[in-house]
Amino acid sequence: MKRRQPMFSNPMLSLIIPVHNEAEVIPALLKRLNRVCRQIPGSVELLFVDDGSHDDSVALLLRARTHESGIRVVQLSRNFGKEAAVTAGLEHARGEAVVLIDADLQDPPELIPAMVREWQRGADVVLMKRRSRAGESWLKRTTARLFYRVINRLSDAPIPVDTGDFRLMSRRTVDALNRLPERNRYLKGMFAWVGMPTVTLEFDRDARAAGSTKWNYLRLLHLAMEGITSFSTRPLRLALVLGLLAAGAGGLFGTWEVLRALVFGISTPGYASMIAIITFLSGVQLLCVGLLGEYVGRIYMETKQRPVYIVSEDSDDPARTVLPQLRVAGNDQKH
Repeated sequence: MKRRQPMFSNPMLSLIIPVHNEAEVIPALLKRLNRVCRQIPGSVELLFVDDGSHDDSVALLLRARTHESGIRVVQLSRNFGKEAAVTAGLEHARGEAVVLIDADLQDPPELIPAMVREWQRGADVVLMKRRSRAGESWLKRTTARLFYRVINRLSDAPIPVDTGDFRLMSRRTVDALNRLPERNRYLKGMFAWVGMPTVTLEFDRDARAAGSTKWNYLRLLHLAMEGITSFSTRPLRLALVLGLLAAGAGGLFGTWEVLRALVFGISTPGYASMIAIITFLSGVQLLCVGLLGEYVGRIYMETKQRPVYIVSEDSDDPARTVLPQLRVAGNDQKH
């Protein structure tokens, strides 16, 4: 094995790339990143955070590291989720500026030099706004657009519409994010909460270069709930208002029944109306209890004080890094 060159101790730019079972796209990703890095003045750190991959992702990255001094691989002990992987990247990045980019090449790496130029002109944050979203279904585009509108109605820190994790942040912005202590992390909201002078660039998002998405609609729904409950208490207020409206409607209906009995005499109770009222009130109660449960659950997780992630291997620590074997077709043995 070729002797590894020392890692940059103080790179100008760190690229954080979360990885989870992306072996199919990694060769193309490394090739394009290599071309982009040549266009950036100063040293560049490619910080790959492996979020519990079960394919050859780590093996490919560590082999690329043997002849590329700027590659660093941080392996988490299991799959903690993308928010935890990005958090690990932010806490391990050394660069004066940091770029977050997905491994699937939907966000073109060729835009990074333009982002660096905006940072050099004084921007602390360079947001990349999606002008179009190739390779995504109408349903996914519509639900994403609806989610941004809903959360911005509820949140005290509005999230820029049609932006993802693809962005550049200055060192002081990253340091501010790393000081936020919460365990339930919705990073888009945290980015917006921190603020800092921001420049927005528009781009056309590509389709995934290879492999398949790891985000199904259930996981997206879970992320949406995380975002809404992490950055706003307005849903609790809405539940209170809904409860008051239901109680008021019930009181008015009861008053009407009493007056009707006094004026017209006692009438036979309406079975359908009673069932409708009971069902409606039960639904309101369950909705409010479930909403309270979401907030209580987050409080419970915060009180445990567990770390957001655990690192099992860091390629900057040769004593703890083992070069895994590439798997061959038809061999299911884990290495």
